[in-house]
Amino acid sequence: MANSTLGLENQLYNYLLSISLREPDILQQLREETAKHPMGMMQIAPEQGQFMQMLVQLMGARKTLEVGVFTGYSSLCVALALPLNGQIVACDVSEEYTAIARRYWEAAGVANKIALHLRPAINTLDKLIAEGQAGTFDFAFIDADKENYEVYFERSLQLVRNGGLIVIDNVLWSGRVADPQVQDQSTLAIRTFNDKLRNDPRVTLSVVPIADGLTLALKRRWATMMEPEQN
Repeated sequence: MANSTLGLENQLYNYLLSISLREPDILQQLREETAKHPMGMMQIAPEQGQFMQMLVQLMGARKTLEVGVFTGYSSLCVALALPLNGQIVACDVSEEYTAIARRYWEAAGVANKIALHLRPAINTLDKLIAEGQAGTFDFAFIDADKENYEVYFERSLQLVRNGGLIVIDNVLWSGRVADPQVQDQSTLAIRTFNDKLRNDPRVTLSVVPIADGLTLALKRRWATMMEPEQN
């Protein structure tokens, strides 16, 4: 995990932030509070949050999905970028972590845009599909337990519209995915997911080396007619 962009030495990274980051005070306050948390490395980097805001605005997104909330930095970034009638369906299992998120959503005046579901994300995603919400989301962000990335992706692919975007975090995993000697469960899960997505004809793919590695998967307009290729 990384809360700054991998591979940049500190001087250059700080320069990058100095010429590009436009972080509102409320986001900076949340980021600084989260940095003191024992699990603070789970937070996304500010330049990644700003990049996601641009993606949402470029798409004209109104309805978005988030799998993995933590203390709410990514959801707050997206909520601030959405129009007044925008909506985020946010999935997490931790009341403790998301209590911090709720506090900042309220302070930023965007709590009305965010519907938080505190239960295993797969249950929420399946419920959304069962309710007929497949193909109604513009954007999805996946940043949760790595062992279930493939499951979250498949459900998200059903839920986003044709031409919708799925963004997946931590796909470079602090470089561990490139080291064949690293064989822990999370690393193996990300490697397997990355390999499968590389050959998936249902999406247009780009991996961006921002923060801890961000995959952009654009759902092709004929994606619902196809099955993923098997390795």
